[in-house]
Amino acid sequence: MQAMMLLEPGPVEKEPLAVSELPDPEPGPGEIRIRVRACGICHTDLHAVEGELELPRLPIIPGHQIVGVVDGIGEGVTRFGVGDRAGMPWLAGTCGECSFCRTGRENLCPDARFNGLHVDGGYAEFAIAAAEFAYPVPEGFDDVAAAPLLCAGIIGYRALRLSDVPEGGRLGLFGFGASAHVTIQVARHLGYEVYVFTRSEEHQEHAKKLGAAWAGTSKDAPGVKLDSAINFTPAGQVAFDALSHLDRGGTVACAGIYQTPLPETPYEMLYHERTIKSVANFTRRDAEELLEYAAEIPIKTEIQTFDLMDANAALLALKKSEIRGAGVLVVSEG
Repeated sequence: MQAMMLLEPGPVEKEPLAVSELPDPEPGPGEIRIRVRACGICHTDLHAVEGELELPRLPIIPGHQIVGVVDGIGEGVTRFGVGDRAGMPWLAGTCGECSFCRTGRENLCPDARFNGLHVDGGYAEFAIAAAEFAYPVPEGFDDVAAAPLLCAGIIGYRALRLSDVPEGGRLGLFGFGASAHVTIQVARHLGYEVYVFTRSEEHQEHAKKLGAAWAGTSKDAPGVKLDSAINFTPAGQVAFDALSHLDRGGTVACAGIYQTPLPETPYEMLYHERTIKSVANFTRRDAEELLEYAAEIPIKTEIQTFDLMDANAALLALKKSEIRGAGVLVVSEG
């Protein structure tokens, strides 16, 4: 199979992903093989490729927003059949035995494994998934439109839950890329008033079209205090700015796997029970609930496509905030 493989991390400007010819992988017990049709690109991919995340193995094939067709099944698999559409997200597996797994918090499992980090991901013609950590793709979404749901959508949904928006409350979204453009649709569906903070005027207009009550930069004043906020950017300064917009009792949820340090924070900014918290991965329940919402609303993903062989250029466009909505690699035609 062909794949875009990371041999050594480096700036995406230097094209660290290399075209590679590899043997087709074979599914083991409890696994499925997916012929990849589409794979979303994600800031986590960018952080991994550029070495901002600790890489447990090299070389590695990135990618964890994978949609394709099951074309091979390992022993004991009953969840999928050959020909079924399936999606692979960030979470590849957990131990199932630790205190976190036993109490519905598998996202915190110390032995969790992730697609595109511990196991090869979807920047390739085939990918292997544990059947219990893959998902049927909702009808009504083509392969490319479904791909961003599998991380941008799921992590945005978990961040929305952890931001503790009160009923009918005011929610701030800081940064407006792939995850935020899905999250705003869920938030509006749930009856929240949404305020979007982003430097890009194009992204501000996009937010308004998706139902934002207001859009500006993180330094602008929306004229109201926020009940909750989500920081989708990797900038600690933006999380600090989000905190400054909160009303009493408000929460800032930081949705990224990587963030630069927070500025020194005066205690009075946290006083009156304001909270800032991280969002670490997600659970299978989060994935199932988001995919149900995707079909119910239905969520509309805005997509910019790239060929698999152009993965370096796609990540560079992501780095420069040049993608409106979500970027997706098209690997094969359905």
